[in-house]
Amino acid sequence: GNSPDTDMDGGDDDNGEVSKQEWFDESDSGDDAIRIEIRKMGRNRRLIQATIGIEAGLERVWSILTDYERLPEFIPGLAVSKLVEKGEKFARVFQIGEQDLPLGLRFNAKGTMDCFEGEVEMLSNGRRREMEFMMVEGDFQVYEGKWCVEEVRVVGFGRVHLRFDSVMRRTMLSYMVDVKPKLWLPVQLVENRLCNEIRRNLSCFRHESQK
Repeated sequence: GNSPDTDMDGGDDDNGEVSKQEWFDESDSGDDAIRIEIRKMGRNRRLIQATIGIEAGLERVWSILTDYERLPEFIPGLAVSKLVEKGEKFARVFQIGEQDLPLGLRFNAKGTMDCFEGEVEMLSNGRRREMEFMMVEGDFQVYEGKWCVEEVRVVGFGRVHLRFDSVMRRTMLSYMVDVKPKLWLPVQLVENRLCNEIRRNLSCFRHESQK
């Protein structure tokens, strides 16, 4: 992880502490909840983590996540996602996102992201694959983090129509981002908007994966 800022922003006394933790239930089932956690990492810096459960296999979720140029087809607010360079386990992507802000303002954030695609890791009860990303040029001073796709084998799954010994694959899709806007844009202004966008994007990934 990155150490908290000690530069012009100064550090808060509560660096690293959870400032907000929320669950968003997309249906009556707790299985569909999206968990979002925000940590203060300095006066103008936040670490945002979010997780959602998807009833699909790892390969399905991963293929959608890494089909970079198709993302705007189902991610609202992502206007452009253009593949600039592609190598083995590497992609450089130029993206433009659009968000509505209070007072009728519209915020367009653009940046070039380097994405590093990891190998599949075998776990005791499943598999995991991660992708790290970093904004190398754009409208944020810091914008970096990772996606984690973790597939677990679930016995029974608590559903009536499944036999006790049946096994289903359930994938947890997690997103973590360390974000620090440039000095002209206070993090408080974009914090809630970012959380809403992350929540919406994860829901879109789940919907696309389960189609």
